[in-house]
Amino acid sequence: MKKAACSPLAFVVTFVWFGFVSAISFMEAPVKFTAPSLTLAVGLDVGRHVFAALNKLEIGFALVSLLLLARGGWSARIAYLLAGVAGIVALQTLWLLPALDVRALVYIGGGTPPPSNLHFAYVILEAAKVVGLLVLGSWQVNHYRSVLLQAAKEPALPV
Repeated sequence: MKKAACSPLAFVVTFVWFGFVSAISFMEAPVKFTAPSLTLAVGLDVGRHVFAALNKLEIGFALVSLLLLARGGWSARIAYLLAGVAGIVALQTLWLLPALDVRALVYIGGGTPPPSNLHFAYVILEAAKVVGLLVLGSWQVNHYRSVLLQAAKEPALPV
């Protein structure tokens, strides 16, 4: 087995990333809006800041994951799935989050923006990303395990 080949750090990063996205997007955000004392404007303002911070963290996770992938030793399907998940992060960063931020600022300012499907699109992409991260992490673990098993079968080099 090559020293740089498929570090276990890759699947650790993937599962930590999965945990952050799952906790914020599918627990914190919905629960926040069930608090009876929280106004829509305050909830949206807090949400803007939380999702901006999560997005920065996700960019970091994606970059670390891509760097670990570039070191080599991973399968093509892992590379393609990681590229897809990173693509979702890029789409959210460059299009959806800025557009949702503009809408939130209109609400915070006391206005009502025109109807939009942006939030629905964000939720769908977020769900796809969470599923992608879970599958990616599972594939990484299985690939790493198979590399270790293969290395264990190779005869030791004489000293």
